[in-house]
Amino acid sequence: MLCELRVKNLALIESLELSFDQGKSSGLVVMTGETGAGKSIMLRAIQLLTGGRASVDWIRSGAESCEVEALFELGPHHGKLLQKLEESGFGSDTFVVVRRMLNSAGRSRFFINGSLATAKSVSELTADMLSVASQHDHQQLLQPALHLDILDTLGDLWPERQEFSRTFSLWQEKREDLAALRRQEQEKEQKQDFLKFQVSEIRQAELQPGEDEVLGAEKKRLKNAQALIKVSQESCRLLGSDLLNGLTQLRQNMGQMASLDPGAAKLAEDVSGYTFLAEDYISLLREYRDALEDDPYRLDQVNERLDLVQQMKRKYGETIEDILDFTEKCEAEILHFENMDKTIAALFIEVHTLEKKMVTQAGQLSGKRRQTGREMERAMAEELASLSFDRAGFIVNWREIEEVPEKIRASGWDRGEFYFSPNPGEPAKPLAKIASGGELSRLMLAMKCLLAKKDMVDTVIFDEVDAGIGGQAAEAVAQKIQELAGHHQVFCITHLPQIAARGTQHFQVSKTVENGRTQSAVSRLSPEARVRELARMLAGDSATAQTHAFAEELLLKGGTSA
Repeated sequence: MLCELRVKNLALIESLELSFDQGKSSGLVVMTGETGAGKSIMLRAIQLLTGGRASVDWIRSGAESCEVEALFELGPHHGKLLQKLEESGFGSDTFVVVRRMLNSAGRSRFFINGSLATAKSVSELTADMLSVASQHDHQQLLQPALHLDILDTLGDLWPERQEFSRTFSLWQEKREDLAALRRQEQEKEQKQDFLKFQVSEIRQAELQPGEDEVLGAEKKRLKNAQALIKVSQESCRLLGSDLLNGLTQLRQNMGQMASLDPGAAKLAEDVSGYTFLAEDYISLLREYRDALEDDPYRLDQVNERLDLVQQMKRKYGETIEDILDFTEKCEAEILHFENMDKTIAALFIEVHTLEKKMVTQAGQLSGKRRQTGREMERAMAEELASLSFDRAGFIVNWREIEEVPEKIRASGWDRGEFYFSPNPGEPAKPLAKIASGGELSRLMLAMKCLLAKKDMVDTVIFDEVDAGIGGQAAEAVAQKIQELAGHHQVFCITHLPQIAARGTQHFQVSKTVENGRTQSAVSRLSPEARVRELARMLAGDSATAQTHAFAEELLLKGGTSA
């Protein structure tokens, strides 16, 4: 149940703290006030808390952000929800605090029990704690596509529907894979021959990783062979026997110097080391010179090889590594084609098996929906009778669909739509063609009463579900809401004094101007103030003593008193 609600800088509200009776798991909380006073702000605050979309226009003018916070108490039947909260790191206390902050940049931050949370986590949490019925929901009743959702909720069929949907999605996926394979099969021979040609051409080239770089260096060396030979011979001449003899004499001198002066030993060692290093370089230079050759035939071979590599690159990849990767992919595709017959046969069996499973699940789901539809018709007849619909007709109309796989959807074969007849003897028709605003309000209320018995939510919020209702129908709606409040915590934003008089708590929304700023305020009414508010709802500014007396009578009739 909702225990406390705090709002800061939301629309016309600067600061608001509401506390609702704790210790009770049921009761009717009513909110009334003049049109435009800000009653819908309560619903807007709840929408923010449930993870709904927000607008920066909702932030009070002049403020940088707005904030909404609520304290909920979870009942013992919320065991799974409490376990989920604990597993998610939000604690295991039965009291849960949900908070949302919205800044002027349009960014939101969510908190559960003081810890940062995602919008999805908050949405899933609040969906198990409260349900909102607004005038928008009335319009949803006019959308046949949503009627099946309501039926599945009433029949506790969502687990089976989701299981069917998974089978349906897998069947679709495998069927598309099979169709793609069959299309490939038609082109298999031609494509397979082309792939084999490509692989053969690349394999015959016997390409090696990095080969092009090695060949490029060899080509440059062969093209400049004569110049290299000349330069290397000249260099070897400069490093001839005279220099080598000099290096030998230098080492001998260094040995003699070290023997005469121990302090020069380190210098002598370093210089001797450099003489040996010089001799090594002279030897390497001679080996390089001797290896050089001017070979035009080898240059032609290298050029031909490089031309072949470049041709392969133009056709199959920017580098030799890319070409070799391409070859492996081609070989894998060839193997795929060679095994295609087996793959198609296996996939056909898999699709057929999934199809049989899907058809069975769809048939079972359809049967349970028909049963739920019959039960809903009976239950709605009772609910509508209590809402001053004498002998009104409500039926679930099923469109006949050929039960073949091609006609199936992710929700099954069923195409169900709610039909309604408000008057005895008149044929039932789709809601969009026959129901008025007041009739839709009562239909939604009846449906919400049925749903409230099925779901686990403790709190139900009605936003002006009494639109278009008056007279005996208003009294019937008031009784129905009070009945629902016997086992749920019910919030009702209303213009009807018949409903307001039955509230166990009554809050008035008013609008004032302070320091040149308009702001809305919400206050809990005393018994005397309730009489005045009901009188205003009954007669506006023309309330008389008789109006006040009638207001007191309404309170007594509703189970409360002034």
